[in-house]
Amino acid sequence: MNLIIQAVHDIPAAHLDRLASLSQAVRAEQISPHAYRLRAARPHDAVAGFCHEHQLDFGYVDGEQQLAHFGLLVMDMDSTLISIECIDEIADMQGLKPQVAAITESAMRGEIDFAESLKRRVALLEGLDEQALNRVYDERLQLNPGAETMLAALQKHGIRTLLVSGGFTFFTDRLKARLGLDFAHANTLEIFGGKLTGKVLGKILDAQGKADWLNHTREELGLKREQVIAMGDGANDLKMMAQAGVSIAYHAKPVVREQASYALNFVGLDGLVQLLDN
Repeated sequence: MNLIIQAVHDIPAAHLDRLASLSQAVRAEQISPHAYRLRAARPHDAVAGFCHEHQLDFGYVDGEQQLAHFGLLVMDMDSTLISIECIDEIADMQGLKPQVAAITESAMRGEIDFAESLKRRVALLEGLDEQALNRVYDERLQLNPGAETMLAALQKHGIRTLLVSGGFTFFTDRLKARLGLDFAHANTLEIFGGKLTGKVLGKILDAQGKADWLNHTREELGLKREQVIAMGDGANDLKMMAQAGVSIAYHAKPVVREQASYALNFVGLDGLVQLLDN
């Protein structure tokens, strides 16, 4: 196993020495300005606490692992690929962001059923001009750090990308076209007379829906489960992540970090590349 150490800052040599000692690694290799690979490392209970204390991300990875072994990345949108929760920002146009954000947070922690939470949040948007969606996309939506670097690496290796979201097609469709993603699925807001009606069209794409789209796309591409990576941040991503060979919690809620193969708590999305490409 290799122990991959990453940060958003320079990693002091003393920290690497300590981690090499704990893990009994044979040597350390620098793989980027802020990432190192500790070869032939062994798991040690103290590594997690040390890394958390010093804001380091870590992961034990098979020494034979290569990014090219994978064929599909499935990712959540809100607070994973992008830095905002779109519905919270739409609600801000109505002066209702605190109320909607509170429901969003509760749903992401797994305290409220996602479909029910979405219905409650969307209902609060009734009467909002559809131009508010354009404003959110143009003025507030930003990719999370490292997104374009990650996607370029995936495309280089021929890895397909699926964006699957409990959010809205208004945003996923635009991101799919802008970033050259292969597939995208989300919920559709009902709009009548240029206004949001406060309803979602069709069946809500919830946690099970995300898992179903992962499996459908995997089968369509003729891939095995171990060739799929899934990345998310909230409780409604857990069913999807459980269907992948490798799951990554990105700046995620505790319940997601606890169940994921790896957690990226500090670095950007390009941390996926440093982690999985040996």
